[in-house]
Amino acid sequence: MQDRRNFNNIKKNEKVINPNNNEKRFKTTPNLRPTRIFILDTNVLLHDSDAIFEFKDVVLGIPFVVLQELDTFKKNQGELGRNSREVIRILDELRNKGCLNKGVEISSETGSILKVLPTPAFQPTQEMYGDVVDDLILKTVQNLVKEGFDATLITKDINSRVKADAMGLEAEDYIKEKVSSVEFYKGWIKINLSANELRKITINKLPEILKQKKIKLEKLAPNEFIVVESENNPENYHLFRFLGGTNFILVKNPKIIAHFGARNVQQLMALDLLRDDNVKIISLVGPAGTGKTFLTLLIGLQKVAKEHLYKKFLISRPVVALGADIGYLPGELHEKLRYWMQPVYDNLELIFSQLGEKEIEYLANKKERQALKKHLRDRYIKDRHQEISNVDILQEKGILSMEAITYMRGRSIPYQFILIDEVQNLNPHEVKTVVSRAGEGTKIILAGDPFQIDSPYLDFSSNGLTITTEKLKGQSIFGSVFLEKSERSKVAKLAAKLL
Repeated sequence: MQDRRNFNNIKKNEKVINPNNNEKRFKTTPNLRPTRIFILDTNVLLHDSDAIFEFKDVVLGIPFVVLQELDTFKKNQGELGRNSREVIRILDELRNKGCLNKGVEISSETGSILKVLPTPAFQPTQEMYGDVVDDLILKTVQNLVKEGFDATLITKDINSRVKADAMGLEAEDYIKEKVSSVEFYKGWIKINLSANELRKITINKLPEILKQKKIKLEKLAPNEFIVVESENNPENYHLFRFLGGTNFILVKNPKIIAHFGARNVQQLMALDLLRDDNVKIISLVGPAGTGKTFLTLLIGLQKVAKEHLYKKFLISRPVVALGADIGYLPGELHEKLRYWMQPVYDNLELIFSQLGEKEIEYLANKKERQALKKHLRDRYIKDRHQEISNVDILQEKGILSMEAITYMRGRSIPYQFILIDEVQNLNPHEVKTVVSRAGEGTKIILAGDPFQIDSPYLDFSSNGLTITTEKLKGQSIFGSVFLEKSERSKVAKLAAKLL
């Protein structure tokens, strides 16, 4: 058998299509020599620090300029900094196996070889201009192709893939985990019946109806909903939740604080999962105005402040800035967070505005509220005329906590009701980090809109909310609802539909 580390002897070979995700897979020749060279862009390593372990029986090339870019990120405090430092540590450990310039075997399990590639001589040309680092990486791929190698650029940068194609080079997205928008798990199915059949349906008859509709029970996931609605009137329906085996429950509109309730069948599904303490993790997915955050806040207040089933209501959301980062905002930490948590404050204030005095009493009685307001004013509020809200009082009592996701790493959070909002802006690893913080007795809700992503390297198919929903589907303690109908206002409905 020839030396597997002899990078210069690796020849161009055929491409093999992977049946999973319709992507190319990795194949070895009979003598186990790698047949392809994959060049990793910096953004792939920043997206997934374990990316080099995901390729089997290939050569992975990391251009020297990528190492330089990783070096610029290693001091960052967020996930990019962590991933950068982790990749550098992995590369340092691989040095013990041999010279990275000549190529070293990554592990016996993957059978892949990693090689650090020198930065090519570079002169800007008409077809290559813009980001110099991106162009140097493309030039590295181009040089390998000219030398006769089957080289493919792996990058999360759409424009780099477009430029590679324009140069006649192969480029692919890094899709370790990806879910099609067509196959995305909604958490519910619909069955249409005549009005007469609908009147007669019961839990006992539901399995027979499903069989008639050719829906197999074993294909249903635990906590998946079945909407049985009238053929001529979708507002006339019965809602059931599948519990596993042959067990279903009939879902009714629950009684919650004030006059709030479900405005549509999907909100009713969400409320049913939120109220069930046996369902420990929930994903609420849907566009703006569908009620994901509002319903969670409503039930969270009831569970924590009124029923005392959890010690605290913890709310967090990723700090993905469209402008300045959190560190450049004025004030102390709680003041900075207020800017990022403003949508949460708005929803909470709306809830409190609809509560009567008796309903607010369970949060804090009148005397206690006055004492807390005085304490808050003496401690934080410089403007004596500034109003102190019920949200401020809840935070001071320790019932409500708002935190940045950055500070959740390494913690264990037991007996809390947790809402993580805007999860579509997190990658799968970040969601894993957050969810794994949940301690005994904790219920965690992941909410977001995968069609509205601010992170440049995530999309509907690869963001943490979509991937987590797909991976947890089928677990008895997990439930998900895709809410598709906006209930915010006529303007919001029109914007969601047309813009």
